[in-house]
Amino acid sequence: MARPFSWVFDVQRKVTYKNLSTWYTELREFRPEIPCIVVANKIDDIKVTQRSFNFARKFSLPLYFVSAADGTNVVKLFNDAIRLAVSYKQNSRDFMDEVLQELENFELEQKEEDVPGQGQRGSTESPRPS
Repeated sequence: MARPFSWVFDVQRKVTYKNLSTWYTELREFRPEIPCIVVANKIDDIKVTQRSFNFARKFSLPLYFVSAADGTNVVKLFNDAIRLAVSYKQNSRDFMDEVLQELENFELEQKEEDVPGQGQRGSTESPRPS
């Protein structure tokens, strides 16, 4: 199943936030339709939720403030991500999803006799000298 892509950054480490634009641009180059969400993690100081994180607004992405330490909004985040994934899978027009679906369904089931040179190999070789 196609999953929404989560951009998780640590509100206490500015470099993780600064990298979001680069990562997002790279993802969109190859997967322009996949749903994305932004997750601000480590909100132990509740004041951080009052700060403005423009990345999510700039790209019209949902923003979740979570704390993995105490579980704040973690269940909501996963519930919403699952809903996004199901909706995306049901309505996807993304070519890459079609390719990935084919790969999931593809099974390599070749028997030894189907591989050239494998079927009669033992009977045509001469015994090795001792």
